[in-house]
Amino acid sequence: MKVELRTLVERSVKKMGKGMEAVVQASALELIERAYTEGIAVQISAGYRSLEEQAALYGQGRIYSYNGKNYSDPGKPVVTNAKPGQSYHNFGLAIDFFIVSDDGRKAIWTVDSRWRRVAAIGKKLGFDWGGNWRTFKDYPHLEMTGGLTYTQLQAGKKPHLTNLFKKTGTPKTEGNRQIMFIQKTVNSRYKTNLAVDGFSGPKTRSALLTGLQTELNKQYNHRLAVDGKWGPRTKAAMVTLRKGAAGPITWILQAALYMKGFDPGPLDARFGSKTIAALSKFQKASSLSADKQAGKETWHTLLA
Repeated sequence: MKVELRTLVERSVKKMGKGMEAVVQASALELIERAYTEGIAVQISAGYRSLEEQAALYGQGRIYSYNGKNYSDPGKPVVTNAKPGQSYHNFGLAIDFFIVSDDGRKAIWTVDSRWRRVAAIGKKLGFDWGGNWRTFKDYPHLEMTGGLTYTQLQAGKKPHLTNLFKKTGTPKTEGNRQIMFIQKTVNSRYKTNLAVDGFSGPKTRSALLTGLQTELNKQYNHRLAVDGKWGPRTKAAMVTLRKGAAGPITWILQAALYMKGFDPGPLDARFGSKTIAALSKFQKASSLSADKQAGKETWHTLLA
């Protein structure tokens, strides 16, 4: 029996993890669907990788410690030359893929015409392929960097990425349905005109900002321009949310965390334990102080 597209998507979403950049994840799912229509079953084997996970990977075949913890594993072969913070996986900007047998039971790592066709689809979607690198060839690797270096990413700079495709049809994952709910809610509350397509990109982020500016004006008598753009005045007007906070701004925080790949639980506008856990993971992944409070820098990293 041929493996179902839904199975490939669900496996891939799980492997990519919760720290993926939204455009990269959406493009990865589009890659799987396009390849499937051509009779090629593709699955993502890796996506977001924490700094600690990168340290463990780099420690294979080496004597290595990171942040005071030993990650040495000299008995294994070396698998990467990228230290923590030196892989685009650490910033949710890269994926690895492989071909799957028609029944979905076997991984196929042979770089043949099908493999190269998947890479070509990826390049049309905006990915750079590791198989085109001049020195070290990394055939499973696809990345979107927005032209940023590791140093710039480590300093907190965010790439500006855009989906290079229009999504039609019904989204196939739970995450997409949740994003559709976010889009519908923002449209209803703040009269935005988002396409309810289940894919979180710059327009959805801008609509959340519109809602945030509206609420700041309403609740704190600010006179912000409600333009959906993050700027110095919006940052200066931000309030710090802590455990127990509730209301529309807390809902926007939950929605923004979800769009970044960190699940805060039900979008119930309550700053409870699941939202705290998601916020803490996001802060650690973004090299922010994991104080479990949503202050100006956390809001900036979420929405700028």
